[in-house]
Amino acid sequence: MARFTVRKVIPSDIATFRSMLDLFGREFEEVETYSDNQPDDGYISELLASDTFFALVAEEGSEMLGAIAAYQLKKFEQKRSEFYIYDLAVAEAYRRQGVATMLIESLGKIAKEYGAWVTFVQADPSDAPAVALYGKLGIRENVLHFDIKP
Repeated sequence: MARFTVRKVIPSDIATFRSMLDLFGREFEEVETYSDNQPDDGYISELLASDTFFALVAEEGSEMLGAIAAYQLKKFEQKRSEFYIYDLAVAEAYRRQGVATMLIESLGKIAKEYGAWVTFVQADPSDAPAVALYGKLGIRENVLHFDIKP
């Protein structure tokens, strides 16, 4: 049995959400992206209240071990949705202890409740730990990703 718990971040959990952003910044080495210009409390609360964005954290007591952020994408061709894992990070001291897997499985339960038929995630080929984790949990597809400026 895991010694940590996973819970959904709710609209009143502004401090937890900010800690989640800081965790992403530290673990991705992108503090300027995640910590230096965080949105205001109203934006965060509105985001967390939506039915298209989901944030979950893994905690042991008051310590955040990991976090996941995902979006529900409602499909147009059928009445169903897909969940996209946008970010997933585990603090270095807690890696390889089931934290990421538990976060993904917890998100999967939510996705099922929302009628999702699949959850998908992208990983850089050079990120061997992420590729190994996702390969253990799902089917790999080789695709190209393009960033198109609006």
